[in-house]
Amino acid sequence: MKPVAIFRHSPTEGPGYFATYLDNHGVPWRLMKLDEGEAVPARADAFAGLCFMGGAMSVNDPLPWIAPVLSLIRDAVEEDLPVIGHCLGGQLMSKALGGVVSRNTVKEIGWGAVRLEKVADARHWFGECSEFMSFHWHDEAFTIPSEAVRLAGSDYCPNQAFALGPHLGMQCHVEMTPELIRAWCADWERELVNRASASVQTPQQMLEDMDQRVRALHRVAERLYGRWIEGLKR
Repeated sequence: MKPVAIFRHSPTEGPGYFATYLDNHGVPWRLMKLDEGEAVPARADAFAGLCFMGGAMSVNDPLPWIAPVLSLIRDAVEEDLPVIGHCLGGQLMSKALGGVVSRNTVKEIGWGAVRLEKVADARHWFGECSEFMSFHWHDEAFTIPSEAVRLAGSDYCPNQAFALGPHLGMQCHVEMTPELIRAWCADWERELVNRASASVQTPQQMLEDMDQRVRALHRVAERLYGRWIEGLKR
């Protein structure tokens, strides 16, 4: 089986539980370290699927890898090769498919409820779940591409997930592990000191009951990832 390509855009925003899930189910994967200057493949057909992780940059920044990534996503969609995106990854998918990424009304950082739409596509991906507690860290957000279906939203961001056939774009972070959360919290004071609000939690709030929250989040992630790997090119 060809590997799943996992694109990393920042050293501290690795694949987390997504890689653990693939390992547990015998799915090979390869980490593409765009943050270290690794080139973006010209074609998607060398892989079983594509996964895009998060990052502090904007998809609208003039970075050399943005345009090749957008082209790669479009190539994968044309070939019906599954794509999944987390936060920045979901934004890249939206922009590649004709959506718009712009500043959200507020920063959304920490734990917050995500509510599922009552549509068949949401049940396909999330099962009978109507709401779950996810992790968030973003100040931009995407619109839903015209041919995609909106799956979920939150109090501070109406578009939290969309699907287009075997492709899943998310604004929220279902891939989180305790290690990732601690690493991101270590940057909180530098980035967000004195900026706690209703939509921005402190590290203390994010770390409270973290292990229990992460276990619950992984149950949601397992459902999503399980659906996603069904479409992999084997």
